[in-house]
Amino acid sequence: MSVRNLYLAAAVLGTVVPWLFFGSFFSQNGPDIPLFLQSLFVNGAAGGFSADVLISIAVFWLWSWRDAAKHDVARWWLVLPASFFVGLSLALPLYFYLRERN
Repeated sequence: MSVRNLYLAAAVLGTVVPWLFFGSFFSQNGPDIPLFLQSLFVNGAAGGFSADVLISIAVFWLWSWRDAAKHDVARWWLVLPASFFVGLSLALPLYFYLRERN
């Protein structure tokens, strides 16, 4: 298996696993986005973890934007919706997959 295919497999896994949890939440609560966002900070543990991931995503956006320009990574912008709709578990391996083309 090539490294590029490994990144693709990681992106698939990074999509499926979080959406198992997100799907459970939405099946119980419906499409209640405000409740979903509130739940990210429902207690200290969840809030700390959520803040950590959100800060990491912001740093990743900045780094990957600069790195994509430096290495001419096509379709870099795909990491933005990947981050919003899944998270860093998809966005990071997706970026590495796109970058590996070069």
